[in-house]
Amino acid sequence: MSLLPQEIIRRKRDGHELSAEEIDFVVRGIHDGSLTEGQVAAFAMTVFFRGMTVPERVALTLGLARSGLMLDWRDLDLPGPVLDKHSSGGVGDKVSLMLAPIVAACGGFVPMISGRGLGHTGGTLDKLSAISGYETEPDIATFRRVVREVGCAVIGQTDDLAPADRRLYATRDVTGSVESIPLLVSSILSKKVAEGLDGLVMDVKCGSGAFCDTEPMARDLARSIVDVANRAGLPTVALITDMDCVLGREVGNALEVAETVAYLTGSGPREPRLHEVTMALAAEMLTLGGLAADITEGRTKAEAALADGRAAEVFARMVSALGGPGDFLEHSDRYLGRAPVVKPCTAERPGHVAGMNAREVGIAVVALGGGRRHADDAIDPSVGLTGFVAVGQEVRSGDPLCLVHAASDADADEAIALVRRAVRIEDRAPLDRSVIMERVAL
Repeated sequence: MSLLPQEIIRRKRDGHELSAEEIDFVVRGIHDGSLTEGQVAAFAMTVFFRGMTVPERVALTLGLARSGLMLDWRDLDLPGPVLDKHSSGGVGDKVSLMLAPIVAACGGFVPMISGRGLGHTGGTLDKLSAISGYETEPDIATFRRVVREVGCAVIGQTDDLAPADRRLYATRDVTGSVESIPLLVSSILSKKVAEGLDGLVMDVKCGSGAFCDTEPMARDLARSIVDVANRAGLPTVALITDMDCVLGREVGNALEVAETVAYLTGSGPREPRLHEVTMALAAEMLTLGGLAADITEGRTKAEAALADGRAAEVFARMVSALGGPGDFLEHSDRYLGRAPVVKPCTAERPGHVAGMNAREVGIAVVALGGGRRHADDAIDPSVGLTGFVAVGQEVRSGDPLCLVHAASDADADEAIALVRRAVRIEDRAPLDRSVIMERVAL
């Protein structure tokens, strides 16, 4: 049967379910350029409005994954499972930097392929790029070697993995179809399927600082990811976690790396919400990979790897193996840039921190130069916010809500105004809210 792009687009436009053959044809056309930009855009928009069934989502995921290199770890005879975690993105979310070495220290192998930030959410690669010499885009041979020798490697997407998704995503970005759940799920999972994983844990953020700002949307995304991934042959569970406030106490690339070092080495207090998310995800990964009998044992093992310094050692070895300083853990302050201006952002009235708009906090960091408005924007890794106040904390007038690290006084003053607008102070303390909102599994 001869397939025509316009006929496939018309069928989807009219609400029909596409066959795996039709979807494979579209993916091939996206990859080899035989579909025009207009046809790719039309396909994305018809999916945005008409949606996709689970079988369609599985076919699209597998098609995008198979458009490039499919990693296979079996030839390395790794003595443990190949596991990964993916986050839908948030403000202050540096969990990947902590989680990968923790799981590796417990016997897992973590080939984590992460992205750069765009908009108000920070990107894991931008954080790692703040480390002098760290190579975020090594070749595949180096990537595989570091995973085998160290246990984990956190890098950026290479040109070899799911290349059709790169073109489809670029089209989605300029046609207003980024929010399509079927296209989002296929984009995320195509790269994870191509990684050759034995298991995946998804962290779906929910709240003002997340892509999913409502619980129904977060639940829809989590359920779709779990259903599609498992049908595509990738065992997956998801946690829905709260992103209605900053995760951790630091926001900004070098500052979040410094918080990671303090967390792994125990040289500073571990912010409770950040610790809970990290341990919950670690427990899920270890259980999914058969390294723990259940979640309780998984958490115990993760806590032990953190407490005895094994996770910190793995992190240090990963940084060194990917071109960073060999003494980064001991002297991280030497290798992370410092902003020339540091100013306190103070409370204008007494009360309790009742909540915050985490998106506005992220935008304040972007305004400082710590994030991107456009994909090709340069980033200042030294700027950001530290010591961020926690929801529920009592403050007096003049108490710091955070410290602003900026390139200039004017930039600092602008960020202070944005943070004050984002943080809500009221007379009464809010009710406690669990950072782990829901677990989604088959």
